[in-house]
Amino acid sequence: MLKKELEILDSLLLKTAYTCSVPAGNALAVDREKFSSLITKKIKSFKNVNFITKEIETLPEGIVIIATGPLTTSKLSSYIASKFNFTNLYFYDASSPIVEGSTIDKNLSFIKDRYDKGSGDYINCPMNKEEYLTFYNELVNAKKVELKNFEKKEIFEGCMPIEVMASRGEDSLRYGPLKPVGLDNPITKQKYYAVVQLRKEDNENNLFNLVGFQTNLTFPEQKRVFSLIPALKNANFVKYGVMHRNTYINAPQVIDGTFKAKSDNNIYFAGQLSGVEGYMESIMSGLIAGINAYLSLENKPPVNLSPKTMIGAIINYITTPTSNFQPMNANFGIVSPLDKVIKDNKLKKQEISKRAIIEVTNLANQLKIN
Repeated sequence: MLKKELEILDSLLLKTAYTCSVPAGNALAVDREKFSSLITKKIKSFKNVNFITKEIETLPEGIVIIATGPLTTSKLSSYIASKFNFTNLYFYDASSPIVEGSTIDKNLSFIKDRYDKGSGDYINCPMNKEEYLTFYNELVNAKKVELKNFEKKEIFEGCMPIEVMASRGEDSLRYGPLKPVGLDNPITKQKYYAVVQLRKEDNENNLFNLVGFQTNLTFPEQKRVFSLIPALKNANFVKYGVMHRNTYINAPQVIDGTFKAKSDNNIYFAGQLSGVEGYMESIMSGLIAGINAYLSLENKPPVNLSPKTMIGAIINYITTPTSNFQPMNANFGIVSPLDKVIKDNKLKKQEISKRAIIEVTNLANQLKIN
């Protein structure tokens, strides 16, 4: 739904992402090196853009969009925190390890998308009950990187380390990232107790990401524990999972529904820094902030989409006052409900999407986007 709304608004980043996509079932995944290179090339090609590479420690004069991302430098972070009266401007989340495709045991894995929704983009590594319980017990008792006190309360729920999720109960992973539902063996029709999914990191099938395996285990423990997954017993880990800092503002306190700072008409925020979570969400925030910055220069009213759209719903969420703000991904739970009751969940989502497309298309026509 969010992708469709961005398509209607002619998002350059989304169009570029499609040209750099790698197979990932229903998900849009990209070859990161190609995507980064192509975006840089496109930005440099605009005649009215000066491309300057240097560290920014304070904000320049005039209208500014701050889109410095989840790893904003400490100096600029401190400047923003001071300017907008923050005591904290970051949280920590975790990334998954990556393995070399040729080292995955093909005899102990199979290719399939959940419910066959896709073109065979995932490698699945099944486990029986005994194998799962061995893996689970070693995981919950594995050695972790010691977190500092200020990190311990700042783990984003949507990127929770797998060992933290596992600590919530023996079956927590089987109802989460290791859910076996919809992943029966396509040849033998065998059902499994748990299934680990691997997603492509590149078009050449050289690298695969362990889906949902964000982790804070030490590197040796990652190798030891994740190698207990039968298909990964001889896997070569080319990148281990790590904890990393994500920078974001207290959006309800700082920005309005146009991504403009409440206390400064010249400053806009975009990307994960603005309080959204996810790639599409970050693309959306930059697009809306950019449109509104332009409209401000032209002395025209800003864009305001309602929570009936996914764009408007995300903006509404991140700008609604709360005592414990955390970034949010796109999801149907934050979209305004329909005026009528539809019990079929699939049909309900289709109707919500149709309603949103009408509103976003009207906006595109208003902005003369085609």
